[in-house]
Amino acid sequence: MQKERQPLYLQVQEHFKKLISSGTLTIDEKIPSEKELMVDFNVSRITIANALTQLAKEGWIYRIPGRGSFVSKDMPFVPEVPPLPSENLPAVTEHVREKREIVQHERPVGKRMIGFIIPSLDDYFALRLIEGMNKIMRHSDYYLAVILTNHSNEFEKEAIVQLLQKDVAGLIIFPIDAETYNEEILSLKMSHYPFVLIDRYLPGVETHFVCSDSRLGAQLAVSHLWELGHRNIAICSDSPLPTVTVEERIAGYVEALKQRGAMIDPALILTELVIDYDQKDDAHALARCLKNGQATAYITLNAKLALYISGFARSMKLHVPGQLSILSFDDPSSEVDSQEWYTHIAQSEEEIGSRAARILTDLLDHPSDEEGYHKIVLEPKLVVGQSTGPVFQYAKS
Repeated sequence: MQKERQPLYLQVQEHFKKLISSGTLTIDEKIPSEKELMVDFNVSRITIANALTQLAKEGWIYRIPGRGSFVSKDMPFVPEVPPLPSENLPAVTEHVREKREIVQHERPVGKRMIGFIIPSLDDYFALRLIEGMNKIMRHSDYYLAVILTNHSNEFEKEAIVQLLQKDVAGLIIFPIDAETYNEEILSLKMSHYPFVLIDRYLPGVETHFVCSDSRLGAQLAVSHLWELGHRNIAICSDSPLPTVTVEERIAGYVEALKQRGAMIDPALILTELVIDYDQKDDAHALARCLKNGQATAYITLNAKLALYISGFARSMKLHVPGQLSILSFDDPSSEVDSQEWYTHIAQSEEEIGSRAARILTDLLDHPSDEEGYHKIVLEPKLVVGQSTGPVFQYAKS
């Protein structure tokens, strides 16, 4: 009988310790998935994750990304990984912790791979991140391999599993979603595998990360537009999933308006836009907002969206910045442009990339020097270009 006052995650732990001790669960036997355990115990995912984390830490079980949790053979040693069911699939020959051991004690011959997992390469932001990483990699024993996840949680999981199978030395991850934690990322953390998150972090989960202050960035954007006389300021995101980055930028936007005594108009917070960038849909909510002059200025949460709105404005004969101001997070312009046309919030993406790469290579080269987690939040800067100007009230068509 489980103790009523005992925390739920401890109840789950005790249940499996009894099954393993009694021989009901045998060595290398797979235990039910997290989803199954959530149903069996009627508890949340975080409760199950906490229980499995502690069981793994104490040596009762071991976990393999993409495979699940298995009964450990001999505490505290990691047992041999059971083979995959199909001979046609590449076998996972080493557990994450064994890989960590190799990284710590063996000097690699030649350069080793570091994986960079990112949702897409849609704009210069991603390219500048990579350039920052390469500046560090060029003078190290590592090289960068870039994997795109196409904003898919499943692709992100698969990318982590495949890179581990290729004996990747460490990972830099641009997570697609901060609300539904990827269990493979949690597994990396539990196994003390070297990785760094960039652009965002996982609230409540301690990891190495490098990002920009999103809340401050939004406040800088609102302040600039407010000083130009804008009072109807829209903020737009095309992120397919809610993330901590989007949430903090929206929070900064709301905070900045409240500080100025402005009413918050929910119709100007466009955070669930689904956009086909290959065509312009005149019936789209964004198009309607532009047509009716609902906002005099737009803050876009990425550079690609700024270009899209700018194109829409041109097709509607709206002059930017005469009739409409556009301010973007990140610079849509390339490095070869003679001047920065778009007013934007600069996040120092090259520095984000280089800082992340430096943290990871230091973890790999000097594992014994680890002390806590590196949490770097860079201060964004407002760069004033030609896409913003004084408010202009035009007649609605």
